[in-house]
Amino acid sequence: MKFLSGASLVLFFHASLCMPTHLSAASLHAVPQEHAIPAAAVVVWKSSSAEHVYGFPDMKPHKKGVLTLSAEALTFSGKSGNTSIPRSSLTAVSAGNQRVELWGMSGRILRMTIPDGGGLAAAAVMQHRVDMLTVEFNDGRDGNHAAVFFLPANEAERALQNFALTPASPRKVSGAVCANDPVEAKSVLVSTPNWDHAEVPAAYRALVYEHMIDRLRGMKDVAHVYRDGEGEGHGACPQYTVHISIATFKQGSSVQRAFLGPVGMFVGTTQMKFDVTFTDASGRLNTSQQITATMRGESESTNVADHVAKSLAKHYATAVKNADKSNSAKKTDTPAS
Repeated sequence: MKFLSGASLVLFFHASLCMPTHLSAASLHAVPQEHAIPAAAVVVWKSSSAEHVYGFPDMKPHKKGVLTLSAEALTFSGKSGNTSIPRSSLTAVSAGNQRVELWGMSGRILRMTIPDGGGLAAAAVMQHRVDMLTVEFNDGRDGNHAAVFFLPANEAERALQNFALTPASPRKVSGAVCANDPVEAKSVLVSTPNWDHAEVPAAYRALVYEHMIDRLRGMKDVAHVYRDGEGEGHGACPQYTVHISIATFKQGSSVQRAFLGPVGMFVGTTQMKFDVTFTDASGRLNTSQQITATMRGESESTNVADHVAKSLAKHYATAVKNADKSNSAKKTDTPAS
C-alpha cells in the first residue's frame, strides 16, 4: 500500500474543499414553526445560518439560528427560543469579515500529520471566510448595547444594504456630570470607550464593551452596572465611573500563523492596549492604569475582548479597595471637632 506524499494530501484536501455544496430552497428559507414571523411582519432580510457571538439580549453566546430583519424588529431565533429588539432602537450597523482555519483545532492537528512539509502548504487552502455583522442599539432605559453575529461569506454586506434603508437614531452618551440626584452606592458606569487613537473593527469594539459590562456585573461588590446613556433622569447617579481609551491595536490572523508554521507562534497575534481611568462621584478617586491583552488561538476577537474585560475588573476592584482604605485612614487621622 502506497502512502500519499505531503503534496498529494494537499491536493486532496484542496479538491475536497472546492466541491460545491447544494442547498435546497427549504434550507435557505424555512423558519421553525415555533419561531415563525407573524404575517404582518414583512421580512426585509434573513440569514438562515447565523451564529450569535455575543451581546444580543437573553441569548447565550455561540448559539446558531436564524437572524431576521423585518420592518418592526431584528429577531434571532434558535432551538432554545427567540429574542427581538425593535428596529427603531437600532443606532448603527457594521459589516466585516475574517479568514479562519477550517475545522479549527481539528484542522490544525490534521495539518501536523501531513509529511514532507505538506502541512504548511495545506494551511494556504484550509481556510474560509466568515462575515461579522455588528448591530448597536439602545434599550428601554437608553443604555447603549452592541451585539455581534457570524454570517456566511458575503451575507453581511447584503444585510447592510437592507439596514441602511432606515435612518439610524443617534447614540445617547451619558453627561459628564450627574447632578441633583443621590449617588447609588457600589454602582459603576462604564463609559463608551474612546476609539479615536486606533483603527479597531466594529466587532472588536462591541465585544470589548459588552464583556466589560458582564465582567463587572459578576463582581460581588458591585451593586449595579450602568451603560453609557442609561440612568439619566432615573433618580440615581453611579458612584464610580470607568473611562476607557484605546492606545494601540493590532489585529491577528490564525491563518497567517498556520501558514508560517512554528514561527507563527510569535507573529500574527491580536494585541490591544487601553488607557483606563477610575473616578468616583466624590472626586477623591482618580487613578489611571494601562491594560494590555495579547491573544492567539480560535475566536480571537471574543477571547481578547474577555481578556481585556477580566483585567479591567481586577484593576477596578483594586482601585476601589485602595480608595476605601485611603478614605478610612483620612477619617481616622482627622480629629473630632
